[in-house]
Amino acid sequence: MPDGAPDGRIRVAVVDDHPVFRLGIAGLLASLDGIELVAQADGPDQARQAVDSGVDVVLMDLDLAGESGIVLTRELLGRDPDLRVLVVTMSEDDVSVLAAIRAGARGYLLKSAPPERVEHAIRAVASGELILGSGVAERALSYVSSPGPSTTGLRATAGLTDREAEVLALVARGLDNAAIARALVLSDKTVRNHVSNVITKLGVRDRAAAVAAARDAGIVAS
Repeated sequence: MPDGAPDGRIRVAVVDDHPVFRLGIAGLLASLDGIELVAQADGPDQARQAVDSGVDVVLMDLDLAGESGIVLTRELLGRDPDLRVLVVTMSEDDVSVLAAIRAGARGYLLKSAPPERVEHAIRAVASGELILGSGVAERALSYVSSPGPSTTGLRATAGLTDREAEVLALVARGLDNAAIARALVLSDKTVRNHVSNVITKLGVRDRAAAVAAARDAGIVAS
C-alpha cells in the first residue's frame, strides 16, 4: 500500500486528454475528505513528469489523443511498483479490461460511474484492493485468469509455451491479432509469430483448425 501523505491523505493524479473531465474530477476530489488532487496530465509526456513518488493513485484514461494509457500504465508501474492505477475510461470492451489489468491497473471504472463509486474505488485501490465496475468484473476475471489446468494436456502434448497457450486461448475466444496484441501488450508481429508457432506445433492447417483444437482441449467452450 502506498505510504500516503503524512496526514493520511490519498494523493491523486489525473491523466486524461479531456479538460472538461479533468475539471470535473478536480471538483469531485476537492469535496472529498482525505483525498487530494496533486497532479494533472493530458498525455504520456506530461504524466512522466507529473507522476512521481508524491502520487499514490493515478486516474488513467486509456485513449490519450491516440496514445495508449495501457502502455503508460505499464511504464509508470515499472518506475514505481507501489503506485496504484485506477482506469477511468469510456471503453468497457473485454480487450481493454484485460489489457489494463495485465498492465498492472488495480481498478477499472467507466466515466459514467457515479461520484460515490469513484470515491469508493479511489480509497479501495489506495488500500490495495482490486476494483472492477459493474458489468466488467465477471468477464475480466475470466480473461485475466491464467490458462489453467484445462490447457495443461494440450501444452504438454503440443509443446506450447505458456505464452502460446495464452495466445491460443484468446484466438479461440474470437480475438484477432490486433486485439490480442493490445490485450497482452505485444507487437502485432510478435502475436503473428506466436499464432504461426501454435499452428505448427498443433500440426493443423490454419487458425480455424487451431481454434477447434483449443475447444477439443477444453480451453474454451464449444
